[in-house]
Amino acid sequence: MALLCAEDAMDEGDGDLSDWHLPVAFTNKRHIEKMEGCKALAQAWRMKDRMKTVSVALVLCLNVGVDPPDVVKTSPCARLECWIDPLSMSPQKALDAIGANLQKQYECWQPRARYKQCLDPTVEEVKKLCMSLRRNAKEERVLFHYNGHGVPRPTVNGEIWVFNKNYTQYIPLSIYDLQTWMGSPSIFVYDCSNAGIIVKSFKQFSLQREQELEQVAAISPSHPLAQVPLPPSMKDCIQLAACEANQLLPMNPELPADLFTSCLTTPIKIALRWFCGQQSGKLVSGVTLDLIEKIPGRLNDRRTPLGELNWIFTAITDTIAWNVLPRDLFQKLFRQDLLVASLFRNFLLAERIMRSYHCTPISSPRLPPTYQHPMWQAWDLAVDICLSQLPTITEEGTAFRNSPFFAEQLTAFQVWVNLGVENRSPPEQLPIVLQVLLSQVHRLRALDLLGRFLDLGPWAVSLALSVGIFPYVLKLLQSSARELRPLLVFIWAKILAVDSSCQADLVKDGGHKYFLSVLSDPFMSAEQRTMAAFVLAVIVNNYAAGQEACLQGSLIATCLEQLSDTNALLRQWVAMCLGRIWQHFDAARWCGVRDSAHEKLYSLLEDVVPEVRCAAVFALGTFIGNSAERSDHATTIDHNVAITSAQLLGDGSSMVRKELVVALHNLALQYESNFCAVALQFLDDERSHTFPSPATLADTGSLASSRDGLGTPRLRPVSSYGNLRAIANNNAVRNLNKSLQNLSLTEEGVTCGTMASYLNTSTGSSGGSSSVGSPDGEDFILTYEAVDKMRRVRSYSSLNSPIAFPVGLSFTSVYTQVWCTLLHLAVDPHPEVSDMAMKVLNSIAWKAMLSSRPHRVSESSAIAHSAPASPTNKCPLNMQHPGTFQRPGAPALNEGAKQGLPREPSTLRLPTTSSTAQLSSHSYQFSRSRKMFDKGPDKSSEDGDDGPTMCRLSLGLSLNTGFCAWSSKYFTQAIMKLPDDHDVESQIHKEREWRFLRNAQVRRQARCLIEKGISRLDDQIFLNRNPGVPSVIKFHPFDTFVVVADKDSICFWDWEKGEKVNYFHNGNPRYSRITAMEFINSHDVSLLLTGTDDGAIRIWKNCADEERNPELISAWQGLSEMLPSSRGLSRRFSVSLEKNKHGGAGLVFNWEQHTGLLLVSGDARVVRVWDCEQEKKVQDIPTGADSCVTSLSCDSFSNSLLVVGLGDGSVRLFDRRLPLSECNIMTFREHDSWIIKAHLQRKPDGQIISASVNGDVRLWDARQRESFNCIQMGRGLTTLEIHPQANIFACGSLNHFISVYALTGEFLNNIKYYDGFMGQRIGAVNSLAFHPYWPHLAAGSSDYYLSIYSADKKVR
Repeated sequence: MALLCAEDAMDEGDGDLSDWHLPVAFTNKRHIEKMEGCKALAQAWRMKDRMKTVSVALVLCLNVGVDPPDVVKTSPCARLECWIDPLSMSPQKALDAIGANLQKQYECWQPRARYKQCLDPTVEEVKKLCMSLRRNAKEERVLFHYNGHGVPRPTVNGEIWVFNKNYTQYIPLSIYDLQTWMGSPSIFVYDCSNAGIIVKSFKQFSLQREQELEQVAAISPSHPLAQVPLPPSMKDCIQLAACEANQLLPMNPELPADLFTSCLTTPIKIALRWFCGQQSGKLVSGVTLDLIEKIPGRLNDRRTPLGELNWIFTAITDTIAWNVLPRDLFQKLFRQDLLVASLFRNFLLAERIMRSYHCTPISSPRLPPTYQHPMWQAWDLAVDICLSQLPTITEEGTAFRNSPFFAEQLTAFQVWVNLGVENRSPPEQLPIVLQVLLSQVHRLRALDLLGRFLDLGPWAVSLALSVGIFPYVLKLLQSSARELRPLLVFIWAKILAVDSSCQADLVKDGGHKYFLSVLSDPFMSAEQRTMAAFVLAVIVNNYAAGQEACLQGSLIATCLEQLSDTNALLRQWVAMCLGRIWQHFDAARWCGVRDSAHEKLYSLLEDVVPEVRCAAVFALGTFIGNSAERSDHATTIDHNVAITSAQLLGDGSSMVRKELVVALHNLALQYESNFCAVALQFLDDERSHTFPSPATLADTGSLASSRDGLGTPRLRPVSSYGNLRAIANNNAVRNLNKSLQNLSLTEEGVTCGTMASYLNTSTGSSGGSSSVGSPDGEDFILTYEAVDKMRRVRSYSSLNSPIAFPVGLSFTSVYTQVWCTLLHLAVDPHPEVSDMAMKVLNSIAWKAMLSSRPHRVSESSAIAHSAPASPTNKCPLNMQHPGTFQRPGAPALNEGAKQGLPREPSTLRLPTTSSTAQLSSHSYQFSRSRKMFDKGPDKSSEDGDDGPTMCRLSLGLSLNTGFCAWSSKYFTQAIMKLPDDHDVESQIHKEREWRFLRNAQVRRQARCLIEKGISRLDDQIFLNRNPGVPSVIKFHPFDTFVVVADKDSICFWDWEKGEKVNYFHNGNPRYSRITAMEFINSHDVSLLLTGTDDGAIRIWKNCADEERNPELISAWQGLSEMLPSSRGLSRRFSVSLEKNKHGGAGLVFNWEQHTGLLLVSGDARVVRVWDCEQEKKVQDIPTGADSCVTSLSCDSFSNSLLVVGLGDGSVRLFDRRLPLSECNIMTFREHDSWIIKAHLQRKPDGQIISASVNGDVRLWDARQRESFNCIQMGRGLTTLEIHPQANIFACGSLNHFISVYALTGEFLNNIKYYDGFMGQRIGAVNSLAFHPYWPHLAAGSSDYYLSIYSADKKVR
C-alpha cells in the first residue's frame, strides 16, 4: 500500500480521485476542540509598580586646580568635564559651569525632575541634600550622581570622599550613611576610579540592613527597639559605576575626563567622536571633530540628521537589551522608569566605548556583556552613512538623505515572519518595529508586519507586549488615517484575545470610540467589522465602565444593524457583543427593549451556522438574566424570549442546546418561586399517573438472558468530553448503562405520596448508581429515570386530561413549557447537555423541597412542634447543597425501596432549626410576581432577608458552556495562514494523499475481481464470537474493519487479522437499542454514526484507534416523535413473533456524503432531512402512510429520488425537488407485509429492489407501478442486503441459513454451516452487510457469532 505510486492512481481515472473533491462532515472546530478558551496570559509585560525619577542630586567633588594625592595623572591628560575645560576659567566659575552643564545634560532625559547641585560639598551638605530629596520624593525614585575626580579613590571600607568646610581636608563619607539618607528606591551613578569598590560595599551594607530588618522583626512589639522606624530596604536600588574595583579611569587627552558621564548623558556626541577616532571612522574623508559639532538638527526631531541618529541609537540599544537580558530584568530597567531606561541604553554604549580603553563599567543589577553584539555593526553603518553626507550638507547645502536602517531592519523582520515558528529564537528586530511605528514613512509597513507577527499565536502577542508595544498601538488609535484602520483593528483583536485586561486602558483613553466607528462604517470589510465587534465584546465583558461607555456610543443600535450581514462570523460576534453589553446591566437591557433587540435576535435562532444560533441564544439568555425588579411588560418580554428560545430544543448542535440550558436557567433564577410551584405539581402529577417505564417497554427477552449468561466482556473506556467516564472496574461493565445514564429510581419506589419519592441517597442499590452530572459525587433529588418518566407523563397527560395547576399557572403556562423543555434536555443524547439540564432541574427541585416540605409535614402531623426561631437567620450547614435530609439514625432512603417497604414521610424530616421555622410559612401556591423570595403573608419584618438568601444558594449554579471563551480563541490562532490541509507539504496533506491513493487501489482491485464474475459467495474468511448479539453490521469501505453493534455497545473487528480492535458503549439508555450505523467521511478520517430506537443520533471518533479512547463529538435527537410499532402484531408467522422481541423499526437513516445530508426516519410518519453542516433540520417529508418507515435509500446521482419502505408493505418513491404535497410520485403495493429492505441502485437508471418478511423479493422500474421480477425466498426472512457494485443480494433467515442470489433471480449458493466447527449450524441470522467494494458478506447470528464470506479466499 505504501508503495502505491501516481502511475497506479492514473490508471483509475479522474473518478477514483474524486476523494479530493468529496466534502467531509463534522470536522469543524466545534467538533474537534473542547469548549474552552485560550490559557490566560501571565501579565509579566504590564508594570504594576511603574516609577519615575522625581529628584536628582548632582554631587561634584572636583576641587578644580588641585589633583587628588593618590592619582598620578599623565601629561597631557583628559581634562574636559561636561565638555568644559575647567582650566579655561577660574576654579569657582568652572565648577558652577560644569554643574550647570551636567544638569542640562540630565534634563534632556528627564526635564520634569527636581535637580539639586551639591558642588565640592561637606558631609553635612550631602546629608541635608539627600534627606531633603527623599522626603519630597516619597515613594518615587531619587538619583544620586557622584563625580569624584577631585578627591581620593573610594576606600575598601566603603567610603567615598568629600571636603571639610575650609577645603583643607578630605572627609570620608560612608556608603552605609548614604544608603540611610537616600533611602529606596534610588539610583546611584559613580564616576570615579575604583568605582567597583563602592558597588561591592553597597551590597555588603544592603545585606547588613536585611539582617537588621530580620532582627527587628523578631523583637517583641513591646521592646523599645520595635518602636524605631525600620531601615529602608535596598533591593530596589540601582547602581552604575564607571569601572571595576581595581581600574582607573582613562586619561587619554582625546577623551573627556568624565567619559562615563558623557556616555550616560550625551551618548550621540561621544559616540560620533569615538567613531571618528577608530580605524573604521577614518574611512570617511573630510569629517573632523569640529564638523561633528556642526551636525544639523535636534535630538528630538527625527527628521533631522541628529534626531535620526538618536532615533536609530534608541532602537539599537533597546534591541540589544531585549535580546540579551531576561524578560523581567528588561522590564525593570528599560520599561519601568523613563530616566532609568535612558541611562541603561546609554550604559550599553559606555560599555562598548570604555572597554576599548581597558575600562569595564559595571552595574547592579549586573548586565551580561553587550559590547560585541552584532547590532553595533548596524549602528556603525548608520553613523558612517550619516557622516559621509556631512561635508556636502555643510558646504554645498544638499538635502539630507535618510538612513535606510529602518527599512532594512523591517525587511529582516519580514524574512523572520515569513519563516517564523514558535520554537525559533524571537526576532531580534521586534523592538525596532516599535520604534518604526513612530515614523509616518514606515508606519503602514511596520503595522502590517506587526500584525503578521501577532498572527503567529499567543506567544507572539506575549513577546510583543513584553517589548512594549502596548502604549504605541494605544496612541495610534488617535490617528484618523483610514489606511491604518484594518491593521489597527487586527492588531487589537490579537492583543485582546490573549490579554483581555487591556479593556480598562481602552476605555480610559477613549479607544472604544475607534472601534465603534469601524463597526458602523459600511465601507469597512466584514472581516474588519468582525474584529471590531470582537474588540467591543471584550471591552464590555464583565466591565461596567466599558458597558456604560459603549452604551453611550450607541453600540446596541450599531450591532442590531449588523445582524443581517452575510458574514456569519460578524453575525456571531455582534450577537455576543449584545449579550455582553446588557449582561447585569439593566440600562443596556432597556435600551435593547426600546430597539426591539430581542425580536431582531429571533431571526438568528434559525441561522444556518450553529455558532450564530448559539450566540443568539447567549444574547437572549443574558437578556432575561438581569435580576433587577421589572414591570409586567418586562416579565412578558422575558416569557416571549424564553418560549421562542425553547424552540431550539430540537437543534442538531449540542453547543446550541447547552447554551439553551444556561438561558433557561437564567429565567429560572428570576422566577424562582413560579418554577418551584411547577416542579412540585409535576412531581405530584407523576405520582398520580401509572405509566410504564422505558425499561419495561424494552423487552429484553431470551436474548438478554442468554447474553447475560455468557460472562462479562471487556469494554473499552470512552470519552465524550469527560462525561462518559472511563470504565475502571472490568467486572462491572454490564452496569455501564447505569453509571452513564444514572437510572437510579426504581419504578416500584415512586408510589408514595411525598417528596421522598424523588430523593435517592444510596448509590449501591440494585436499581441505582451515581447521579447525573454531580460534580462532587453528591446525589441529586431527581434522577434520569424520574425525569424521563415526568417527561412522558407530561406528553401522556397533554393528550388525555388536563392537570390542575396552582392559581396563576395553567398547563400551558410559560413556566410549564420551560420546565418541560428542561425535562427533555435532561434526557438529551449528549451527556454534557443532559448533565447541565439535570443540575438545573435538581436545583429547582431542591428549592421547591425547602419551600414546601415544612408546610406539608405540619399538615401530616409528622412534626408536632418546632424549635423557636434562631436570631442568626442562617440555613443549617446540612442544607447548603442538595443532599440527604433524614433524621439521625434513619435508614437510607433507598434501603426501604430495596426491601420493598413503603417510604415513610418521617424519613424526610427536616432539622428543627430556625430555617424550618422560616420555611414553614411558605406554600407552594406561589403568585406570578417576579420577586425572588416571597416571605409569605405572616412573615415578621425582623427576620430580614438573610435566611432566604442563604437558601437561594440552591439555584445559584454557575453554569457556563465556555462558548464565549472558545469563540474568542479564534482570534488567538493564525488567521492569515492557510490551513495545513491546503499546504501540499504539510503532514496532514501527505496523510490524506496516502489515504486517497489507498482508496483508489481498493476500488481498482475490487472492481477487477467483480468483473471476473461471482458464481459463489461461501468461502469463510473470518469467524469470531462477538461480545453481544449482532444487530447491525457495517464494513469500512477501505480499512480492514468491520463494526458490529449489539443492543447498546459497538465492537470493531479487523477481519483481515481476525482480531478485536475495540469495544465500547454507545451511551444510549438501557431501554433503547442500536438500530442503524454508518461511516461518515469513510474516504478520509472516518467517523461512526449510530442511531437508536429512541430517536437519538450519536457520532464517534477514534473508534478504531488503539492509542486513544473513542470520543463522542456530536449527539442529537434525530427524531423526537417516535411512535412505538411492532412488526408482528398482525401476523401469524413465528418470524414475526420472534421479531417482536426487537420492537419496531427503530431508527433508520441514509447518509449522503457528497451533500452532507442525513435522512432519518423509523417509528415516525415523516422522513426528516438534516443538514449536517448546518446541524439543523431542513425538511420533513411526510410519508403519507399510517405505518412506520423500515428502510431508506437515496439516489446518489441526481440527489432527488428517495425510496421508502414501510411497515404496511408499501414501497414509496419520492422526488425531493417537488413540493411536499406532490413529492410522493409513486407507491408500490405488491408486498403485503413488513418491508425489511427497499434499495435504490446507485446507477443512472437504477432499479428498486424491495423485500418483505414473507420472503418475496421484487425488482421495480421506477417508471412502472408493477414489478418486473419477483423472487420467492420462503417465509422467515429476517434481513436482506444488496451489494453496491456486484449484481448480487443475500438474505438471512430465521431458519438458520443465508441465501445468495443474482439480481436476475439466479440462485448462487446457501450458507448453513460454519467452517472449522465440525459442521456446526449457523444461528438465526439477525443482520447482514456487504462490503461496499469487495465481494465480502458479513453475517451476524443469534448465537453471538460474526462470520464473513468471500467469493475468493485469496483476496487480500
